[in-house]
Amino acid sequence: MTGEDNHTTTVALLDGFANGNPDDVLRLGDLLKDFGPAAFGMLLFLGVLPAFIPVPGVGGAVGGPLVILVGVQLLLGMRKLWLPGFLARRGPHRSAMMRFRQRMAPWLRRLEKLVRPRMTAFLDNRIALSFTGLLLVLLGVLLALPIPFTNYVFGFLLLLFAFALLERDGALLLVAWIAGSIAVVVFGFLSGDLVEATSALLARWF
Repeated sequence: MTGEDNHTTTVALLDGFANGNPDDVLRLGDLLKDFGPAAFGMLLFLGVLPAFIPVPGVGGAVGGPLVILVGVQLLLGMRKLWLPGFLARRGPHRSAMMRFRQRMAPWLRRLEKLVRPRMTAFLDNRIALSFTGLLLVLLGVLLALPIPFTNYVFGFLLLLFAFALLERDGALLLVAWIAGSIAVVVFGFLSGDLVEATSALLARWF
């Protein structure tokens, strides 16, 4: 989505990002400046990409903090995405977007056929957005943890949130809430990883 009134599909956006010089660096500040409220969904979409890199530790180390950044701002009720300067000047190489498009475009097109603007009240309600932000913070922490064989699981799950925010699909957001809550309980609280990680963060900060 570019601006408030014009709608561009997520796959079309991905195609645009992937076309050009493979050595170009797509700076986040430039990519997100025209997205308005949809910038949260686009940053989440970009933050999920490292989760699909088949190198242990890379997806969580890069994607986890970006997911948490989106989650915290939604949790606080922010309507405009804020990026720190050092992050706005960085971004993925276009070659990474090309590889992601080749690997994921067929699946994204299937998903895109199912999503559309509907039940948009969930996208405008402060409490709903705060709950979305809370789940994203928890999922971002889990993504950052070295839990074996979970990067793709969290990656696909977070793509649901990204599509829901980008396409203003409240029904998909409800599905993402349910799936996200299950993932937090199963991979987080039942395993103890999330509690341990949260305790460590609180101990470090306070």
